[in-house]
Amino acid sequence: MTASIHDIPFSRADGSTTSLGEYANKVLLIVNVASKCGFTKQYDGLEALYRSYRDQGFVVLGFPANDFAGQEPGTDAEIQEFCRLTYGVEFPVFAKIEVTGPRKHPLYQALIEARPKAVFKPDSTLVTRLAGRGAAPAAGEVSWNFEKFLVDRKGVVVARFGSDTEPQDEAIVGAVRKLLAV
Repeated sequence: MTASIHDIPFSRADGSTTSLGEYANKVLLIVNVASKCGFTKQYDGLEALYRSYRDQGFVVLGFPANDFAGQEPGTDAEIQEFCRLTYGVEFPVFAKIEVTGPRKHPLYQALIEARPKAVFKPDSTLVTRLAGRGAAPAAGEVSWNFEKFLVDRKGVVVARFGSDTEPQDEAIVGAVRKLLAV
């Protein structure tokens, strides 16, 4: 594994290469996104959260993934257009990657290694529903689209939230505010 999460390269939607180093000294919420998922409406909440705190050093980073039920079938250009036109997304959305399985992107390998288990709300039914469909996540894997990793200004992964935790949930907003205050 790379020495720092900031050093792991990945692609922008235009094919150029970048890394989290571009966002050093910022608080990050890294989310695997999909355009045809029941959680896709979370783009609204992610954008609102981004706009509320971006001037304080907060960035939402979207990583499209087609790993769950083929819910992100589009090309990188189609995904960008969808995000912009449907949800008015201004936060960065990168090239499609894999977030599970043997071809999991090194960024997600590092995120999961740092936080192996997502925190789900006590009343969450997502894990039970997935298990009922035979899609329960393997240990140490992302469970579904819109799972969220919170990274502090130093590049430390400090929290991981389940897919059904909305971006405006106090668990996320409070954690973001706390990290921004440091």
